[in-house]
Order: sequence, then structure tokens, then C-alpha cells
Amino acid sequence: MEILLVCLAVVGVLVLGVLGYIFMLYNGLVRLRVLVEEAWSGIDVQLKKRYDLIPNLVETVKGYAKHEKGTFEKVAELRTRAMGTNDPEELGKIEGEMRSTLKTLFAVAESYPELKADQNFLNLQNTLKEIETEIESARRYYNGAVRDYNMKIQVFPANMVAGMLGFNSKKFFESSEEERKNVKVSFTDEEEK
Repeated sequence: MEILLVCLAVVGVLVLGVLGYIFMLYNGLVRLRVLVEEAWSGIDVQLKKRYDLIPNLVETVKGYAKHEKGTFEKVAELRTRAMGTNDPEELGKIEGEMRSTLKTLFAVAESYPELKADQNFLNLQNTLKEIETEIESARRYYNGAVRDYNMKIQVFPANMVAGMLGFNSKKFFESSEEERKNVKVSFTDEEEK
């Protein structure tokens, strides 16, 4: 009888230990998932700042470079697409195109000395540079949070518990192929035609 009680006590302690481990693991996974969501929110805030700035920037450049309509339309189209997605992979591709197109927009501005001297344009350009720096920082934080979360759900024995409880890996916010390419800018003078 005593042996049975000892065995039951040992089994009870083991069961409590396993349950305690599962609870700690679950709470750790939830904590990491919340960090990923918070990091994504940080990217979203910075991107919204940029999206709010872009129309002012485009309007300022438009006043000087009326024949660059294609660039302006591309910026507007990318802004609309980016604001309509929450998928990191899709947004990464759009953001790559957006950065490339904004570089083209600033290259257009380089050919207009009066625009480069415009105080409003200079303020917008500096604000955009600050926002770009903040976006990079938010991307690094997000990718770090995703890395930690993905590692946690993939290592043994957490992977077994994570799979049973519905914890799925998250996508990194990566640069697109478009963003990795050099920007090609060509200017055509409408007056020559």
C-alpha cells in the first residue's frame, strides 16, 4: 500500500511538473507572439507616417516637374497598395518598389535647382529621411522578434507544444528584389521634343 502511495505521489509530481512546464512554455510563446505583433505595429506606424508625407512631397515636386507624371502615378499606386496589405512578405515587395520610386522622385528633383532650394521640399525631404531611419529600426526590431518567436516554436520540445496549440511561424519583413537593384533614372526634356 505504501509503495502504491509513493508511486502515485511520484506520478502526481511528474504530471504537475509536465503541466507546469507546458504552462510556462505556452506563456512564453504568447509573450513572444505579442512582441511580434507589437513590432509589426511599430512598422505600421512608421509606414503610415511615410504614407501621409508622400502626397505632400509629390505635390511639391509636381509643381516643378510636370512632365514626370509616370513617377507620380507610380508613387500614388504603390502607396495605395501598401496601405491595403498587412502581409509582411507582400508589404516587403511593395516597400522595395516604393523606396526605388522615391529615389527616382528625388533624382527628378536633382534636375530642378529651384526645387532643391525650396524650403518646403527640403523640410519634406528631411522628414522622409528621418522616417526611413525609423522604418529601418522598426524592421530590425520586428525581424528580431520574429526570429526569437520562430526559433522558440521550432526547437524541441517546444515545437510539439507549439504545434498542438496552433503557434505558426511568422514571416520576416525582407527586402524585395526591386529594393536590391540599383535605381535607373533617365530624364527626357519635354521642350526638346
